[in-house]
Amino acid sequence: MNNPLVRDIGILIARLGLGIILLTHGLQKQTVWGQSGTSAAFEGMGVPAASVSAFVATWVEILGGIALILGLLVPVFGALLFLVMAGAFVIVHVGNGVYVADGGFELVAALGLGALLLAVVGAGRFSIDHILGPKLPFLAQSAQAQRAPARSAV
Repeated sequence: MNNPLVRDIGILIARLGLGIILLTHGLQKQTVWGQSGTSAAFEGMGVPAASVSAFVATWVEILGGIALILGLLVPVFGALLFLVMAGAFVIVHVGNGVYVADGGFELVAALGLGALLLAVVGAGRFSIDHILGPKLPFLAQSAQAQRAPARSAV
């Protein structure tokens, strides 16, 4: 898409959607199941170091969801969320096929790949990262790439 406004609106919508879903999943682990319930569920699924993994997954989802919603440190939290979802994919879901109804990987794959995409393209213009970009160059990188003129291959 060559229109920067449309691109930034698309990134904003993606950030909000993924952020809300991830925040909700993290809050479910924290407030509905609690640390002990989440740890027990992780142990039952064969997750290594279940208590530590449950704590990390819960807080990466909560803080990462908030970060995506705000557009704050999106490259960092996008990468962390991708890693958490990649772990869920490999350790729990890949052997169950695609469909989430069968315990499959479709949800964790979609969330993880969406988070990875945001980590790579950045938070867009409608974000805290856009404001912080001049002070934190790793946040401005994708915004600069968006504004860079296309180069001819000839």
